[in-house]
Amino acid sequence: MREIIATENAPQAIGTYSQAVRIGNTVYLSGQIALIPETMELKQGDISERIHQVFKNLSAVCEAAGGSLQDIAKLNIFLTDMSHFATVNEIMAQYFQQPYPARAAVAVKQLPKDTDVEMDGVMALSSY
Repeated sequence: MREIIATENAPQAIGTYSQAVRIGNTVYLSGQIALIPETMELKQGDISERIHQVFKNLSAVCEAAGGSLQDIAKLNIFLTDMSHFATVNEIMAQYFQQPYPARAAVAVKQLPKDTDVEMDGVMALSSY
């Protein structure tokens, strides 16, 4: 059975997608950018502030699905500039504990709303 996950604590979808979809104990998390949920405006400041906002948004969707960031089994990170890779690693270490999820970091030409970072993932819940 497929269940749509939605929360007001993360940005509302800006396209034809759901924030997440749960099938059994697996949750597929849609891409999150650094939108502030209350205003739907991009987080201003440097890349580190936007990375933190993306993790906050992902965390809110994980919690709405009954899990946490620590339950993410696979994380995909999309960057428009790979020189920010080290910054992503430093900030990610503040949100995750070992064992870390499997991960990919991919350079892309452009992201929605012309932001510089987006993340999506797959979460495995221990019980459902």
